Amino acid sequence: MITNVSLTTVYCLDQDDAKRFYVDVLGFEPRTDTRMGEDFRWVTISHPNQPELEVTLMTPGPPLNEEAAAFLRRQLEKGEWGGLGLRVDDCRKTYEELSAKGVTFLQPPSDRPYGIEAVMRDNSGSWLVLVEPKAFAPEDLANG
Repeated sequence: MITNVSLTTVYCLDQDDAKRFYVDVLGFEPRTDTRMGEDFRWVTISHPNQPELEVTLMTPGPPLNEEAAAFLRRQLEKGEWGGLGLRVDDCRKTYEELSAKGVTFLQPPSDRPYGIEAVMRDNSGSWLVLVEPKAFAPEDLANG
């Protein structure tokens, strides 16, 4: 029986740079950083409030074939790859704090039917969504 989601992947161009960004800028905690064979490095982080969910910081490569890995690298380089949705208590305050740390935002905090949302990029080009949620009904999305 499946009990929860325990691992998700965020693709990055450089694992050291990505790890520094997620730990030093966003406040995640390092979990695992080890080599598995000569050409594969396993790097995970997790949020201190959600340690049971690890995020793998993965460079595009095996087990992907070279065509798929090259596609992912191009998408990251263009800043056109999705990453994580991150819940925040105060989207506007978090936006100000992260902007002061040099984080690039694609969209400032905006009111949405489901809450306040801002969109940023990590240092590999993946976009991350900050959401300060509020209660909503499904029909609110169709009218928003």
